[in-house]
Amino acid sequence: MGLKIKQTAHYVPAKVVTNDDLTQLMDTSDDWIVSRTGIKQRHIATTEQTSDLAAKVAKLLLTKANCSADQLDFIIVATMSPDYQTPATAAIVQGKIGAENAFAFDINAACSGFIYAISIADKLLTHYQRGLVIGAEVLSKLVDWQERSTAVLFGDGAGGVLVENDSDNLVAEDLATFGDSGSQLTAGYQAVNSAFTQDKTAIHQKYFEMDGRGVYHFATHEVPTSIVRVLAKANWQPDEVKWYLLHQANGRILTSIARHLHQDEQKFLQNVACFGNTSAASIPILLDEAVSDKRIKRGQKLILSGFGGGLTVGSIAIIY
Repeated sequence: MGLKIKQTAHYVPAKVVTNDDLTQLMDTSDDWIVSRTGIKQRHIATTEQTSDLAAKVAKLLLTKANCSADQLDFIIVATMSPDYQTPATAAIVQGKIGAENAFAFDINAACSGFIYAISIADKLLTHYQRGLVIGAEVLSKLVDWQERSTAVLFGDGAGGVLVENDSDNLVAEDLATFGDSGSQLTAGYQAVNSAFTQDKTAIHQKYFEMDGRGVYHFATHEVPTSIVRVLAKANWQPDEVKWYLLHQANGRILTSIARHLHQDEQKFLQNVACFGNTSAASIPILLDEAVSDKRIKRGQKLILSGFGGGLTVGSIAIIY
């Protein structure tokens, strides 16, 4: 027995910010953004925190599964934009939904976070029966809205799954971290600052800073390599996979990865145009959309792959 995804759900803030809206804040254009990223709009939180988005997904999952909160054993939230350093966003969600029997914790593997969280949940389900795995982000807190190289990329949202110890549907996984390249994508730097700090000149680097070319090279080389490894572990051929669900960072990256794998680009589901890069939330949002419109059906072989800050990459082969 092992992990089975029982239900999927997602939630995004109501406010939509189009590329044309961004032209009021910075020197950019719809054509410039679309040609480089494939993004046309993104959802942006105005009052909701990360835990609010995650709690709404949690409640949707419980309703869909006809499950009460007290039947949950654990809650994992993957996020790089938590409400606080402590308490964990997952702990706040646990309190909001009244899951009194569940332990709860966050993980931060940036845009690979949902994949890493699924891997952890799979191990937990050898001892527990049921849990939630949620990717949730309010990345707008970490964006410099005058810096077009990063501001055009990110959006807010949450998605998740209710998992149970049922069928062993997680066939294989591949996780990798490249910490020596971590400076290529950073956000939320916490400077050393106390009454005893001698150097008071350290800059608090709150906002996203990214080596765009470096991250693009990483994604287009390491992600196909990870997918090839996980296919080999699963003993699957690339053509056997019905759908590839990758982190929605950039449309050009997805096209490049499809070509590397010699697969039809139509097999690589996309919603980056509507949501932008929602980091740990992007794969579960995409998964729920495809389940809801019945593109994804039970028994299909799927590859899910995330990549981003760390630098990290994670891929899983799963039978839905």
